[in-house]
Amino acid sequence: MTVRTAPLPDPAPLLEQALKTWGGRSDLWIFGYASLIWRTDFDYAERPEARVHGWHRALKMWSRINRGTPDCPGLVFGMLSGGSCRGMVFRVERAQAPQIMAQLWQREMPLAAYDPRWLPCQTPAGEVRALAFTLSRNSPSHTGNLPENEYRRIFREARGRYGTTHEYAHATYEGLRRLGIHDRALARLLAFSH
Repeated sequence: MTVRTAPLPDPAPLLEQALKTWGGRSDLWIFGYASLIWRTDFDYAERPEARVHGWHRALKMWSRINRGTPDCPGLVFGMLSGGSCRGMVFRVERAQAPQIMAQLWQREMPLAAYDPRWLPCQTPAGEVRALAFTLSRNSPSHTGNLPENEYRRIFREARGRYGTTHEYAHATYEGLRRLGIHDRALARLLAFSH
């Protein structure tokens, strides 16, 4: 399968823009919908469950570093427009936010494949505005619809700096399940790996 490799934007200006939009006047909220749930890697003050409307979690993003390589791309989750998505929001204290954002950028944005976006998130205590990593269907990192045999091949072969695509997908499924979130689409994809 041919993977488009059009140039992606430079991540540094996107970080600068995200920090500017946040403004630094209050604590920072970050929406986690996949690996941030089970491998947070940063300090936070609280993490209530949350739902975002107008976006959904989808294993439709090429990963050429974290879960694959340029020669054998893996997959990671992105948030695509449409539907809704349950996850967590992490509240980061204002003083720590710039440092944590820089760390998060190294992890999530090495190739600037995501579109960082501030989205309204519904929590048990009310609405918060949180940073979320979304994916445009026009992005060269968007896979489009892949056949079942391609998911099987990727689950079998793709490995990056953080491990395999299959490990990532399974850990996300288990992390969501522990929160009482059943992602039927992900369960169906994982069934392809057997």
